[in-house]
Order: sequence, then C-alpha cells, then structure tokens
Amino acid sequence: MMRLHFTAADLAQITLAPTANALLETVLTARRRHIGPTAVRRSRSGGRGRSPDGLSGTASATGVLNGLVAEEGYFPDFLLQPSISDLVDGIESVTQTAAEQFEAGLRPLSAFQRADPWVEQLAAGSVKARRTLAGELDACFTSSLAPVWGRIQRSVTADRSFRAETLLRGGVDALLATLHPGWRWEAPTLHIPSPVAYDVGLCGRGLLLVPSYLTLGPLLTYRPGRSTVLVYPVVREDRPADSAADVLGPLLGHTRAAVLAALRDPATTTALAERVGVSPASISQHTTVLRNAGLVSTTRIGAAVLHSLTPMGAALLHEGSGSSRTILDRFPRALSG
Repeated sequence: MMRLHFTAADLAQITLAPTANALLETVLTARRRHIGPTAVRRSRSGGRGRSPDGLSGTASATGVLNGLVAEEGYFPDFLLQPSISDLVDGIESVTQTAAEQFEAGLRPLSAFQRADPWVEQLAAGSVKARRTLAGELDACFTSSLAPVWGRIQRSVTADRSFRAETLLRGGVDALLATLHPGWRWEAPTLHIPSPVAYDVGLCGRGLLLVPSYLTLGPLLTYRPGRSTVLVYPVVREDRPADSAADVLGPLLGHTRAAVLAALRDPATTTALAERVGVSPASISQHTTVLRNAGLVSTTRIGAAVLHSLTPMGAALLHEGSGSSRTILDRFPRALSG
C-alpha cells in the first residue's frame, strides 16, 4: 500500500493539470506497443483485438524509447513533464534535461534495460541519443495517438470538469475520496494499492493531479522543491455516447439531445461546445431550455458556468439509451426543436 500523507498546507495546494499531457500519453502508448497484447488491451476491450480507445498495441517500440519503457511500472521521471501539455514543448524539455537528472532517472532501471546500448549512451550524455529519443517520441505520437487525440482530450476535459464539480460540491475531502474506486481517503492520508508498502510525505508543497487516458494505475513523481505529481486514470464511459442522442433526437432535437448526452460528465459552456461541435452561444441557448425543463443544472464559478445533469436528466438519458417505452409525455413539449 502506498500512503500519501497530507498536511494542512498540502491540502491548500492541490492543483489539477489543465489538459491532457501529450508527452505522458505518448510514453504510455509506447509502452503498450512494446509489451503487445497485455492486460491493458484486455481490460478495456474485454478480450483480444483493438481496444475502445482505437490503439491496437501490436507494433513494437524500438531504439532509445524501447529501453526506457520495457517494463510496466517505473519509467524515468524526465519522461514526465507534468507542467507542459504540448508535445513539442514537452519533448524539447526532455532533450534539455540536465545530465545529472538523466542519470538519476536511468539509475532505477533494471540491469537488462541499463545494458541497452541506447540507454548507456543516454547515461553518458550522448546528444545523438537524445535527438533519437526526441524523434521516436514524435513518431510514436504521430502513428498511434494523433488519430484519437481529440477523443483523449475530450475525455480528460470531461474528467477535469467532474473533479471541479466534486470539489465545488464536497470540498477537498470529496475530491480525494473519489479519485479512483480502489483508492481510500482517510484524512489526512490517501491510501493507494501498491505491490510495495511505502509512505510519502508531501512536506507542505502540495500535490499536482494529472489525469491520464491511458494509465491503468497511479504514477507518482517527486519534484525537489515543488509539488509531488500524482497521475491517475480518468473516469471514462465504455458505452457509446451517441446511442442516447439518436433515440432522444426526435424528442429534443438532435443538437439538444447531443448536449444532454455530452453532459454525462459535467462541463463548462466552452468544453461542452467542443464536445458537441457547436458554438458556445448555441450551447447557452440549449442549456437554458434544458435547465428550464429540469434536465440540467448550472452552477456559476467566477466568470465560467458548469453544467451537469439533474437526476431527471440522468433518468431520461438512461431510458433513452436502453428502453423502448415512450417517454414523450413526461417532458414539456417546449423541449422539441
């Protein structure tokens, strides 16, 4: 069991990464490509074959990257740039990592990995090895992640909205208690299942939470003088989001039905507009109608607003996606259109 110990200062300094981290997701998919058809794919697809996220995981990582991600669990800290979401900037930051940080990151690798010639060159400070690593990271993103990057961004945005809503309604305790079904929050300690038992004191520097689409478990990174980083899996729906919208379209209008379906995870007006593919002004009009019908609630947070389903809205989505019974008479006719 891994135990993260919070002080009052730590609880006051919990932050959430603003968007999907392209470098992190690239490293995670490189590991999947290296290990082939493992539990990563089986756990998300229910068996062999392509997983719902669209990544086949059948190719092999090669070169420098291969030696760094050959085993599940640890990978060098310099491959996680939690404060840099953009892929190009993240890769550049990796190539500019100080030699001592490279060595520290490579030290925990297995003897088998350390024997890889590319890893030896990295440890020796080879500029060529760094450039090769940068090229492989870029190629891995292009070949595996680029086709589904929009989906990953939407999932992370939805998760972030959900966490913000949880914090707004229940405070820090609720945020930490709902990070993952298998994790346990017993103030002031977060208990995370781990094959090795150890305690981590956050030392008053706080915690940066980084949502990830591809990780199946926690990744923890210590940053001297800065907040500790905890990568956690995003909340994701396995069922297709379009089915309910298709069924409810004749009742609500297809755009409004799509808005309702997209609110399975709370979202701001801007995020909701990105999910549905319409303008924020149009989203505001549709959410006003849905709110007046009692299907959506809206909470103002500073200059932004957060939309979420009401129990009635959730019930309508549930019936729309799985029931053949008519539900037209339950809701105002003003909804249609």
